[in-house]
Amino acid sequence: MTDKKPDLIPPSEQRQAALSRWDDEGGAAPRRPDVPLAIPDMTNVEVVQLRVRVIALENLVITMLAEASDQQLERIREMASYISPRRSSAQHPLTIHAATQMLNLVDRARHFRVPSA
Repeated sequence: MTDKKPDLIPPSEQRQAALSRWDDEGGAAPRRPDVPLAIPDMTNVEVVQLRVRVIALENLVITMLAEASDQQLERIREMASYISPRRSSAQHPLTIHAATQMLNLVDRARHFRVPSA
């Protein structure tokens, strides 16, 4: 038996590998379009738990945005305008609402920002 140590992967490569998994749903194999997904309906308890988690995440995001630089906040505003439908595109209500929510989070964080000297 050898005492060979496992090869360590540099952090930059680990990060790149983790990020690339997001592009393919966590490394899942591609789904065949002709095979329907079997997604069970959520129970009421699961829906309530999901709502609680979303509220917690919103408050965590607001806390982090309160410490963000003006440049970072401006990037968020740009991203909100980026995901908003263009005039020539169909106006999808969920996309419009998502962009509005992004701007609302930035505005809510403003109340917790420490004024610069």
